[in-house]
Amino acid sequence: MELRHLRYFVAVAEELSFTRAAERLHIGQPPLSQQIQALESEVGARLFERNKRRVLLTEAGKLFLADARRVLALSEQAKETARRAHLGEAGELRVGFTFSTPFTPLFAKVVRRYRQQYPGVLLTFHEMATLPQLAKIEARELDVGFVRSAGMRLPHAVALTMLRRDPLRLVLPADAPLAREKRIAVKDLAGQAFVVFPKDAGTGIYQQIFDLCHAAGFTPQIAIEAGEPSTIIGLVAAGCGISVLPSSFEGIHMEGIVYRPLADPDASTSMLIAQHAEGGGPLAQAFVALAKAAAEE
Repeated sequence: MELRHLRYFVAVAEELSFTRAAERLHIGQPPLSQQIQALESEVGARLFERNKRRVLLTEAGKLFLADARRVLALSEQAKETARRAHLGEAGELRVGFTFSTPFTPLFAKVVRRYRQQYPGVLLTFHEMATLPQLAKIEARELDVGFVRSAGMRLPHAVALTMLRRDPLRLVLPADAPLAREKRIAVKDLAGQAFVVFPKDAGTGIYQQIFDLCHAAGFTPQIAIEAGEPSTIIGLVAAGCGISVLPSSFEGIHMEGIVYRPLADPDASTSMLIAQHAEGGGPLAQAFVALAKAAAEE
């Protein structure tokens, strides 16, 4: 059974005339009659009572008409959905983001605008560190991702677009001697115990802390590794050490800690948006374009 058979049937059922239905469909009446007979044979039931004076639906035809209309409506809906997906207006977009991303106003602005402009697109969000995001984008398991500069070789199949730069902040106990300073140089952190993300967590900040410390002439002493930024900040508040995080984490207020700027010019991190190097499809391209426009404002 083909969709055209259903369209032929619906036309005859609505016109109750093979002549008028043939004119409406722009086909000859004999071919139309043959198609309806073939449809009745395939269905295994008579759909019309017909004689020289009139055409009527049988009980089977009345029930078949309701289902035929639903099938045709669904076929039109499927075509419209495919068309809108092709234009980047419908479908599912899988969005990755790092732990610090939700604390950045840009993220909320981009998501809100995208939802307003593309209400037919389902956004699904996946929180993970930068390197796992890049791996999933390369494998096409994510469509776009808000990532941080990772300081290491990136997959060839991933394209990055710079959105903004954020300064890094030193996180330290409120009663620490360094907390009395307004700005602190990285070299002044030598000998301090650091609380950091695990090395294999795939965050860019881990490598950046080491690079900044090495440039200042020392190797950081890692006291504790923790997988969540709120845990890191809590451990700093407990006196377990100091940490360095993107400034967006200043939105986490906790008793017993303070944030201080780092004086070194390289003490900043980039927020980028990642997509597959081949474009990732119209949904991803529209999202990236909107993110770039929002970042430029």
